[in-house]
Amino acid sequence: MLEAVKFGLNKEFRDRFQQALNEHDNTFILQSLEGVNAADITSLLYEFNSVESKYVLDMLSLGIRAEIISALDSDTRGGFLKTYAPEELIAIVDQLDSDDAADILNELPIKVREEILVGLDSVLRSRVIDLLRYDENVAGGLMAKELITARVNWTVVQCIEEIRKQVENVSRFYAVYVVDDQYKLLGRVHLQKLILTDSSTLVKDIYDPELISVQTHLEDTEVASIMRKYDLESVPVVNVYNQLVGRITVDDVLDVITEQADEERQLMSGISEDVEEADSLWRLTRARLPWLLIGIMGGLISVQFIGAFAVDLMRVTAIAFFIPLIQATGGNVGIQSSTIVVQSLANPGFVEERLWGRLRRVFAVALLNGFLLSLIVFLVNLLVGGENQRLFIVVSIALFTVVLIASLVGTLTPLILNKFGFNPALASGPFITTTNDLLGLGVYFLTIHLFL
Repeated sequence: MLEAVKFGLNKEFRDRFQQALNEHDNTFILQSLEGVNAADITSLLYEFNSVESKYVLDMLSLGIRAEIISALDSDTRGGFLKTYAPEELIAIVDQLDSDDAADILNELPIKVREEILVGLDSVLRSRVIDLLRYDENVAGGLMAKELITARVNWTVVQCIEEIRKQVENVSRFYAVYVVDDQYKLLGRVHLQKLILTDSSTLVKDIYDPELISVQTHLEDTEVASIMRKYDLESVPVVNVYNQLVGRITVDDVLDVITEQADEERQLMSGISEDVEEADSLWRLTRARLPWLLIGIMGGLISVQFIGAFAVDLMRVTAIAFFIPLIQATGGNVGIQSSTIVVQSLANPGFVEERLWGRLRRVFAVALLNGFLLSLIVFLVNLLVGGENQRLFIVVSIALFTVVLIASLVGTLTPLILNKFGFNPALASGPFITTTNDLLGLGVYFLTIHLFL
């Protein structure tokens, strides 16, 4: 039974657990969850409603309960917290770090939030109130107030003693931040250096002033980009006066990176809003409809475009057979090119000044791909299609041209969108497909008109 919780629910275990909930079989429930990681219990509780989940959580220790509630996604947690009385929430929130506590309070009605704040430990309350004034999508809204600091004029032994006092409030830390008397951030000292250095040595003689920090107003996506670029486990947060006010650990930005990836994936598939499967039908429809309408408009334009070349189609009806080939190839090439550029733009090491070098490389790849694809299409048509070699040559020329243009459009579009402040992921979905469909048709019929 334990394996089912740890490595994925099977129907048999879920049904047995549901039966235990219905019968209030506490022995089975506790035995099933004994020794199971909090994250696995969280996954299990998504299978049940809020009342059933609360029944399970009430059997667990307060610390585990707080960890699980903190790990729930915000949409699920919002409804789940309504099943708790304020005094229960106070006990849970008191177990959390300040950043997690602030996240939960932000999801509660103002009246309930104020009731909980009054009941919190005074230190935690002060920290949470300070965090609540920041927007959720900036560094100040991500950071935790719990960290370990040392004054620059302390000795190593004083620093170690202070660590022992402060560590009670910090679940994990990677370095000690060094500040002056005005609490301005000066640098950090690694724990290894503190342990190996003579106890009478001053902190100012051993701290490392080379330290990356972020300001409270920096956007969360920028914070995630910095931490990814420099491979940081944590980053200190400072205010406009360079005073240390908190820290952001890598687990704090994982949600940001995940949300950013989800948003880009939705944009690339033509979904204009951040939606989930459980959202209302109208919200899901509204998110999908705009790009579907754009696709419809592109299709209608394509119909008119083909109609403009009706004479050519009547003369040589075989040219209609190759329209799907031209459109599909142009769309695929455009999406491939734009996806690579979007990935490059998301890379912290992207340098815009190397644009011409990138374009030359893209053009070289397009030339090679276009030549190979055109050659394959010509040879296959020659083997299967019979005598009309002239048509096959024209189709291959059109395909070669479409590959070049689609590759160029797919490369430039995300760069232009990024330049003007739009999410470049827009260029990897229906936008680029519709554009390349129209361009492909234009190039194809123009080539046919000129050569046939």
